[in-house]
Amino acid sequence: MASTASARADSTRDRIAAAARDEFARHGIAGARVDRIAKAARTSKERVYAYFRSKEKLYEHVAAAELAAAAGAVHLDPADLPAYAGQLFDYFTANPDRYRFVAWGRLEPAVAPDGDRGPYRDAILAKIETVRRAQEAGDLDPAWDPVDVLALVSQIAHTWLDQAEIAAVARRAAADTATAARRAAVVRAVAAIFPPARRPS
Repeated sequence: MASTASARADSTRDRIAAAARDEFARHGIAGARVDRIAKAARTSKERVYAYFRSKEKLYEHVAAAELAAAAGAVHLDPADLPAYAGQLFDYFTANPDRYRFVAWGRLEPAVAPDGDRGPYRDAILAKIETVRRAQEAGDLDPAWDPVDVLALVSQIAHTWLDQAEIAAVARRAAADTATAARRAAVVRAVAAIFPPARRPS
């Protein structure tokens, strides 16, 4: 009996998290409504608050799951940053709702400007440390600050998601209108700044 109750609780919690991800992606943190989340999850507002003390805590829970999903799909290899940029492009182009979810977290108070709280800080710090170790190993130019490396590669990879108006024009007016051409431009741009390390075969 206890295991059945536990399974029901897990199922409700999972439904809430899935509904919350969709709600936050559409409306942001401030615009999201717990009553809509509860309705989509087929539960009550009281149950949502029983699992998650606040809307912000719910966002942080879902953000942690989103970070884990992205980490499983996109692998940072500082010795081949163009490939990493291509993976970022692929992942978020295939999952634009997940990109919107992350973007809202950057804009709204659940992630503080100083980075001292919020679900993304530890993931960013870990990536910076990975870049730093690659520089020490000679796989990446040490003249770059690791923070700048991460910021520039991420910004280039997200260019077409961040600039939807240019992306819309590109789909009609670019010399090659294919999504693959936009991806190739991202990879080429990152390679121009951070060429892949030449490792002995």
